[in-house]
Amino acid sequence: MNPIQNEPLKSLDEWEEDLLRRYPDPDTIATSKSTEEYRNYEDPKRETVKEFYRLNHTYQTYDFVRQKQAEYLKFDKKEMPVWAAFEFLNQLVDDSDPDTDLDQFQHLLQTSEAIRRDGHPDWMVMVGLLHDMGKVLCLFGEPQWAVVGDTFPVGCAYSDKIVYPEFFVKNPDYHNPEYNSKYGIYAPNCGLRNVDMSWGHDEYVYQMVKDRLPEPGLYMLRYHSFYAQHREHAYDHLMDEHDHEHFKWVNLFNPYDLYSKNPTPPNWTELRPYYEDLVAKYLPATLKF
Repeated sequence: MNPIQNEPLKSLDEWEEDLLRRYPDPDTIATSKSTEEYRNYEDPKRETVKEFYRLNHTYQTYDFVRQKQAEYLKFDKKEMPVWAAFEFLNQLVDDSDPDTDLDQFQHLLQTSEAIRRDGHPDWMVMVGLLHDMGKVLCLFGEPQWAVVGDTFPVGCAYSDKIVYPEFFVKNPDYHNPEYNSKYGIYAPNCGLRNVDMSWGHDEYVYQMVKDRLPEPGLYMLRYHSFYAQHREHAYDHLMDEHDHEHFKWVNLFNPYDLYSKNPTPPNWTELRPYYEDLVAKYLPATLKF
């Protein structure tokens, strides 16, 4: 594939804008925008999102996922102090968003501040700050379709509840009898801990901090883009009771992920002491990527 094919979106935010169009929320956390404004996206953007999902659904195979797990979960690409890691993430500044020129870290702060404002535990505030850290995969050369996008199980049939399901017909696993049945390689209600998900920033950041946060927070990180389940309930047949109990936390986090962005930057000077203490509480001095 050439670079144009790998980068159909003008920015990673186009995927998130499409989510807002698909899943508008009547209670807007970000008070500077109405729900109608969140849904006001032009058709050309939707076409780029459609092309993005064509690539995602064509190339996110079981073998591809296992290959990326082997490549990235050694965490041998880079090691940085935590705050340097946020600066590294800010290389993904989005110049094409007409609504805001906030950088990635400011967007994360808006999410975490919305969570803190509502009185949730500090580990959930930490989740808000970290949940998109896995997007650094783009800076390691990964194509957009292997970093963002709705996530879904691989190794079993693709649900028709996944956005643009018609594009899976080009995926080799779609035609592979080992992978194209309801359960595929999995047992009924085996639990998501035994299921491989499509590769992207969710799994990467979860694996990065899985020994650092309470389990509800880890579910938020690992499954926050799994819309086919937490919005459509398409994979109940793979989930066990433990998953169902913890998806309550994923559902709690989702509105903060989708609806907390607004064009007003957080006051980092005021917030910095709190977040320095929070990061020191939950994370090591350096992060490995």
